[in-house]
Amino acid sequence: MRNHSPPGIDVRALADGALELRLSGEWTLGALAESLAALQQHLARHASVKKVNWNCLNIAALDSTGAMLLWRAWRRSLPQLLQASPEQLAIFERIAAADRERSGLMPASQRFAWLLSIGTGALRLFRHVSDFTSLIGRLLLDIAYLVRHPSAIPWREISANMYKSGVRSMPVTALVGFLIGVVLSFLSALQLRNFGADIYIINIVGLGIIRELGPLLVAVLVAGRSGSAMTAQLGVMRVTDEIDALAAMGVSRSQRLILPKVVALAVTMPLLVLWTTAIALIGGMVSAQIQLDISYGYFIATLPRAVAVSNLWIGLSKGLVFGILVGLIACHFGLRVRPNTESLSANTTASVVTAITLVILADAVFAIVMREIGLRV
Repeated sequence: MRNHSPPGIDVRALADGALELRLSGEWTLGALAESLAALQQHLARHASVKKVNWNCLNIAALDSTGAMLLWRAWRRSLPQLLQASPEQLAIFERIAAADRERSGLMPASQRFAWLLSIGTGALRLFRHVSDFTSLIGRLLLDIAYLVRHPSAIPWREISANMYKSGVRSMPVTALVGFLIGVVLSFLSALQLRNFGADIYIINIVGLGIIRELGPLLVAVLVAGRSGSAMTAQLGVMRVTDEIDALAAMGVSRSQRLILPKVVALAVTMPLLVLWTTAIALIGGMVSAQIQLDISYGYFIATLPRAVAVSNLWIGLSKGLVFGILVGLIACHFGLRVRPNTESLSANTTASVVTAITLVILADAVFAIVMREIGLRV
């Protein structure tokens, strides 16, 4: 371990009554660690004298720590009498510039912090919208290319993503769907029994699950499960430079990584909606039979008359739109991951939250646009 030359201060009285402080040794972080408090007191005592000549020419080494110690002793301004080498003056001037910039901007930024936050948020939103639009345009160009060149369609990637996002999601969607059907039927039966309208439980359960709860539940579950996995996969490939390696080999990242994921979710989401809706109706049917003694045969026979088939098409259409939306958002945030683990976790979380939020927003738009379709008065 290298021995540091300790910093020193030699005080000399001049003929005109002024003081000359000759600084020597190493004024660096390692050398100042042992005598920092004593040096601060020594500098503060002599800096209060009106006429002091600071001689820094004998300093063997000076870093930002030593320069900052002297800068604070000089009360954040260069003394009138200062002897220093050009390298030392450059360090002092750099610290002075940073100090002026900080002291000049901090009050303004505190005063207009609300305006700064609005502008920062607007710029961040604009970048997201711009990148998202660019991603959609790239996918449309890929689809146009694949229509002209069917042999280039990545069937294996699409089938692999369909299996991971569709088949592997069936158990959890079935369990959640069954429980939601039971809960909805149970709560509805408690209220309908008070009014003697037990038979209308088929209308409530059927319409609520087929038109709204089925597609929404599947979208939320797929966004939390498959969407986060897609974002994390692309993020890890970004961290390990695999995406750049594909580009170097001339492989289109959008055709091999993004398009298969979006297409897989667009195909599997309506099927998962149909699967989850059927399981949820079974749960509602079981609960209705136990509580209200409505037979399974009567429930199945009455359901098509109580709920129009157009509601099923609305639910499947929602599944298609939600699947494309979740896939695009997952890929969008996956491509925005920076080469560090913190960015990976942050973008994965943002992907799930954004996907669920936009899915609920899209469901509200569906409810407004389709308000006169499939609802019998």
